[in-house]
Amino acid sequence: MTNFLTQWLAQYGIAEQYLHITSQVLGFAMIIGISAISYYLTKHQMLRMLKKLVTASTNTWDDLLLQYHVFSRIALLLPLLLLLALTPYFFTVSDNLANMVSLLAKIALCFQVAQVISAALNVVQHIAASSSAKRYLPINATIQIIKLMIYLVASILSIALLVDRSPLYLLSGLGALTAVLLLIFQDTIKGFVASIQISVNKMVAPGDWIEMPKYGADGDVIEIALNTVKVRNFDNTITTVPTYALINESFKNWRGMLNSNGRRIKRAILFNVSSVHFCTTEQLQQFKSVKLLTNYINEKQQLINDYHNQHGIDGNDLPNARQLTNLGTFRAYIEAYLAQHENVQHDMTCMVRQLPVTAEGVPLELYFFSNDKVWVNYERIQADIFDHLIAMAPHFNLSIFQHPTGQDFNKLKISIDKTINVA
Repeated sequence: MTNFLTQWLAQYGIAEQYLHITSQVLGFAMIIGISAISYYLTKHQMLRMLKKLVTASTNTWDDLLLQYHVFSRIALLLPLLLLLALTPYFFTVSDNLANMVSLLAKIALCFQVAQVISAALNVVQHIAASSSAKRYLPINATIQIIKLMIYLVASILSIALLVDRSPLYLLSGLGALTAVLLLIFQDTIKGFVASIQISVNKMVAPGDWIEMPKYGADGDVIEIALNTVKVRNFDNTITTVPTYALINESFKNWRGMLNSNGRRIKRAILFNVSSVHFCTTEQLQQFKSVKLLTNYINEKQQLINDYHNQHGIDGNDLPNARQLTNLGTFRAYIEAYLAQHENVQHDMTCMVRQLPVTAEGVPLELYFFSNDKVWVNYERIQADIFDHLIAMAPHFNLSIFQHPTGQDFNKLKISIDKTINVA
């Protein structure tokens, strides 16, 4: 082909001293033109037909091949192969331009093949991520390691082509650089090892709700990659956490709660100590009118009467007689209230306990589980229950502790002023 171009140019009167350079330029232009035409036909004609076939197909994997541009990256291989194959026909072997074109085509082919494999791995990663059976496998980290190795091989092959040496010669020289490579890729190595440990121990998986206050992470895990774990917080911000941090540091995983039948509610109400007292007969009669307490008070009164009769104790003998307190009765009311509540998970722990008295009063803690684990519904259930109990406390002559506010001090001041004025 080189001789043909030279003779053809000579017929059109090209000077002999310019024939060689002109034939090279013309040959290079023809190679580029043929490669460009092949790329156009492949990408804009064949791929268009292929897209119609994929759209009409009922399979999903071919849609993923189209989505992750596997076909379009394969299409770029054809012009590079033509460029490499046609170069010997349009140039002599000893031409510098031919050598440069062949070298660039080979390097481009190395990286283009790596891109094709990388796109195919993206398809594998997508299919694996959609399978719940592979939820705990370190798919992302493994695929990223494979991609890193592929591009590393492509880089070694390219360097070998540039220096005109065997790739094995370069690989033998990497042994001396092991310490440097370990230093450069230390985060990658730690991340890969951590992802394997996370997978084997099933510590966390995409979709889990985790908390890591140190990194400001409080939300759902959306991706476990080689070096980072992405967490979508509840304000829709994204927090990235180093993968190895999940191994080296502690974090809270709410998966157990999500997989259980209920979500725990644990909250205390503080009562003023001075408002706790024994119930009078009138108060007990009043409490009996509450349906949730009728059986409780009748049973307690019967037990107390039997105890008094057995030990010869007069019911009016306050130091020796057994009596009900308003706080204990309110605790029984809360237990009965929770036992019949439709949003309480009754097959899980449900109790009302009194905590040690503090400087802020007597804590009465509710410990139970909501049968609705959705955050919004959970907060609504919790608020409704405590709204009701706070409103019911005065009916048992109990006052809820609260630190004095500016309004309390104003009332006290007004009361003092009135006392002074009257005096």
